[in-house]
Amino acid sequence: MTDQAFAYFEGKIVPLSEAKVSVVTHAFNYGTGCFEGIRGYWNAEEEQVYLFRLAEHFDRLRNSAKILRMTIRESTEELCRIACDLVRRDGFREDCYVRPIVYLRDEKVGVRLHGLTSAITMFVVPFGPYIDVDAGTRCVVSSWRRVDDNVAPARAKVTGIYINSALAKTEAEEGGYDEAIMLTHDGHVSEGSAENIFLLRQGTLITPPASDNILEGITRGTVMQLAQEALHLPVVERSIDRSELYVADEVFLCGTGAQVSPVVEIDRRAVGSGRVGEVTKQLQRTYFDVVRGRDARYRQWCTPAYVATGTPAAVRA
Repeated sequence: MTDQAFAYFEGKIVPLSEAKVSVVTHAFNYGTGCFEGIRGYWNAEEEQVYLFRLAEHFDRLRNSAKILRMTIRESTEELCRIACDLVRRDGFREDCYVRPIVYLRDEKVGVRLHGLTSAITMFVVPFGPYIDVDAGTRCVVSSWRRVDDNVAPARAKVTGIYINSALAKTEAEEGGYDEAIMLTHDGHVSEGSAENIFLLRQGTLITPPASDNILEGITRGTVMQLAQEALHLPVVERSIDRSELYVADEVFLCGTGAQVSPVVEIDRRAVGSGRVGEVTKQLQRTYFDVVRGRDARYRQWCTPAYVATGTPAAVRA
């Protein structure tokens, strides 16, 4: 990274230190915002940062904004260019994380969505593993239920909703676990605190459907496609009972942050042998080759941040 970090703020690129909002801002007071998390993967051999499924993330951000009655003036193509520009200006030569946020910018007090103005900002930070993707994760079924779509839009990445995730994550970690698994209001498995979940049973990958209040994960969709095309595994979307977690052959969490993270224990019960499963290992290897641009079959998912070489644009100039 360079010494100077930048952000997209109020329609232009500015130093990150200047991208500030007032304490009166509506989004700060009421959680009226939505966001995305987009990983950039450093490929040392090519001296390139690849932003993974960049357009798909911005399309999902647009859907989240639509649900909240917000608008994004910039096109998806423009947002992709801005994200690459920020990575270049910051001079990243390591894994990084792009965070765009759409929020209600008005300095007004009052709970509502209508009659207010939305804005978008974006910045990039260094980002390593969110969860240990090698050793395996110890999980607990949370006492906090996953937010229901009739309470708040579960399929949108709404800033305020993530208090639900934070409560579950803190409960898990303070209880001696690594991560939480959340159930729906009627007791079906939904997702982790910030990850989708997969079970392997008798050679079939199983994951909860969108109707079980999950975030429709981009990594989830990627894993489903890779499992079927690269590993030739059948994938089923259906509701999962809590006790199925205990008898699964393998379990893993996935997401932009979590990537593909094996689960080795749930509620003090070993998952399978209690070690990282072979199918999970295969999916991890395949996934990491894909996101770093090493698998030609899926190169279209990887957007290069640097134009020709890994040298930052600011240095080349």
